[in-house]
Amino acid sequence: MEEIVVGIDIGTTKICTLVGRVEDANAVRILGVGIEPSDGIRKGIIVDLTAASQAIKRSVEKAERTSGLEITTALVSLAGAHVSSVNSRGAAGVPGGIIDAFDLARALEQAQAVAIPHDREIIHVIQRGISVDGQDGIKTPIGMHGFKLEVETHIITAATATIDNLRQCVGSAGVNVQQFVLNPLASAEVVLTEAERQMGVAVCDIGGGTTDLAIYVDGNVWHTMVLAVGGNHITQDIAHGLRLPLAQAEEVKKQQGYAIRSEVGAEEYFTIRPFGENRDTRINRQDLAHIIEARIEETFRLIYQEIKRSGYDGLLPAGIVLTGGTSALPGITTIAGEILGMPVRTAQPENLLGLIDKLDSPSYSTSVGLLRWVLTMHQHEVAITGGGKRRRKSKGDSNMNLDAIKNLFKRMLP
Repeated sequence: MEEIVVGIDIGTTKICTLVGRVEDANAVRILGVGIEPSDGIRKGIIVDLTAASQAIKRSVEKAERTSGLEITTALVSLAGAHVSSVNSRGAAGVPGGIIDAFDLARALEQAQAVAIPHDREIIHVIQRGISVDGQDGIKTPIGMHGFKLEVETHIITAATATIDNLRQCVGSAGVNVQQFVLNPLASAEVVLTEAERQMGVAVCDIGGGTTDLAIYVDGNVWHTMVLAVGGNHITQDIAHGLRLPLAQAEEVKKQQGYAIRSEVGAEEYFTIRPFGENRDTRINRQDLAHIIEARIEETFRLIYQEIKRSGYDGLLPAGIVLTGGTSALPGITTIAGEILGMPVRTAQPENLLGLIDKLDSPSYSTSVGLLRWVLTMHQHEVAITGGGKRRRKSKGDSNMNLDAIKNLFKRMLP
């Protein structure tokens, strides 16, 4: 039986629920789509529980109608400045001299034994590097001879209260959260190539309320962060600068926006009706571009500071890949390249199957990436367990069994 998977991308601007069917190891067919404007969510955080719950419920119901399937569990995206990360190492002795999945699970468990505040929850434990008897660069240690196994991990945590609020909102739509997935990790599933991950690359998802960054080196995640700035800040700047309602400012940004003032013709105008006016006013597109350029430059300077602070700025020969709705702004890659001093490209979901109308846009990278994340989990599970059948864990089973190991690895990237 082919597996049905569901992803709910809860953003500041929109909520997108996708239903997909896993067709093979590399493909998910989109069966259902439910896109709704967000409500009660600001900068990735729930600010109005009732409004957010209703928006999520409407999105889920749309996806159920288009797919003809009932949605009971889903992967859910996560963003917001409350997300933080820490690197940790764990070690385990290998009693038999040949490393198995249990040894790797014990090393990962040891790596998680870091002081996490009581008000925070671990979201991902990502394997960064493995060494056996001091030999670094090991990709898959299972079956290798050795006496000491060390694992370096990247642990991503989030505020427990925020997670509980998200879980409650999704639960009110009758859906259980299968797993939370950090936005840039989901987006990376559809916008990064394997060559970029190996060379060293950053994926930058610029959404409405947040800008999410993940740095990949040697195929693994080395650093993650979330900035509380996004496309909505540009919209607000336009609304203030041109004295417009926010909805109209958003339309002006999408239809007339350009990120570089010097590349807009001095004679290019468009008409709008500002607050307090009873007739249309002509606006020079250069004035609009000036407003947008200032905010885009500020955003990429913050990104540059974060990359420098991480210490990995010299390890990104593949540069940075932009995605998210704001990355569609004309001219944005030019500014990013000038400020960051590295190759820049924009990306969106490609090679989609099924109901793909609207989804071939940078705005839906996280949404589609949630479904692709399931494939990654499956591939990693097979690599760890040899494709063995899943054994259900009984309530009285206190020993670490195969399911426990799988659950550990479900929170990791390959």
